[in-house]
Amino acid sequence: MAIGSGIGSQFGLAPEVTYGTYVAATRFYEAKSAKVAKVKNTSSWDGLAAGRQVMRNDGRVVTTKAGTVAIPELVVTTKDMGLILNQIFGGTVTPIVDGATSSFTQTHPLVDIFGKSASLQSGVPLIGGTVIPQTALGAKLDDVEFTCGVDDPLLTMNLNWDAKDVTEAQTLAAASYVTGRSPFHFGQMSVLTGTTVAGATAADGVRKVTCKIDRKLKTDMFYANNLGLKEQPVQNDFAEVTGVITADYKTAAHWADRFRDDTGFSLVLKWVGANIQSTFFQTFELDLSAVFLDGDTPGIDGPDVVQTDFPYRAYFDLTNSPVTCIYRSTDTVL
Repeated sequence: MAIGSGIGSQFGLAPEVTYGTYVAATRFYEAKSAKVAKVKNTSSWDGLAAGRQVMRNDGRVVTTKAGTVAIPELVVTTKDMGLILNQIFGGTVTPIVDGATSSFTQTHPLVDIFGKSASLQSGVPLIGGTVIPQTALGAKLDDVEFTCGVDDPLLTMNLNWDAKDVTEAQTLAAASYVTGRSPFHFGQMSVLTGTTVAGATAADGVRKVTCKIDRKLKTDMFYANNLGLKEQPVQNDFAEVTGVITADYKTAAHWADRFRDDTGFSLVLKWVGANIQSTFFQTFELDLSAVFLDGDTPGIDGPDVVQTDFPYRAYFDLTNSPVTCIYRSTDTVL
């Protein structure tokens, strides 16, 4: 029996071969919160009958059903993030050895995620210690936001998934956790800007960064012959890659001048951890090839140091992926 509280919970996932077809979880993550929610649309028969004051109970039906999954503030760690990154960014990614026997790099450009789905399972304990397996089938990543700052020191991601269905009929998977991993954090963070990603150099004054990827999926594809379940969502609008740079007014050229002149630039958000081998270090990196700043001109707001939030939006530069994630670890597979 598990501890009858959130302490006894678990969260795991496995990529699916076929959208909505269950695969038992093979990877487990120490999520601080995992909310798998059933979504159902109901209708009730409201025919009139003499003397009846409320609708009849056998006239209520479930017309469509689906699900959502929210994983807030999942910590990005130095190992074992490849499966989740692949669900976020899409494509077929294989870790490439770096020239050292222990270091492997994953490169995740932003591509269409049609055909990419997962079975997600949250184990939710009853007070008595019985764990209820809440399983989302056909889970597709709807949006994700990465966050790290001096007051939010661990690099985290908020994940929101759309799901075809949620069931409690599947067996609870046996959880096991990867050892030897640690969180990326503010003390490892670098923010670089330049005319290209390769030529980007350090930009000072930054206190916090966010980066959000919104997939813009059509999640209401309900059709006849599907028993009230949806078909696999497709992207039906331009994906959005946005974020916020929070910076003290230290060097105008990095942020304020680019906002003023509406100058596009490349932005690199990078976290570098411990040495793996030779010249290769644990790395989590987001490369944004063409960024423009929105927001406001820095101004005085009391006696403190001037600080400004600069919202940004990433664009396609006609050559490079709007955002690419580079992940270096000892993982030989996703």
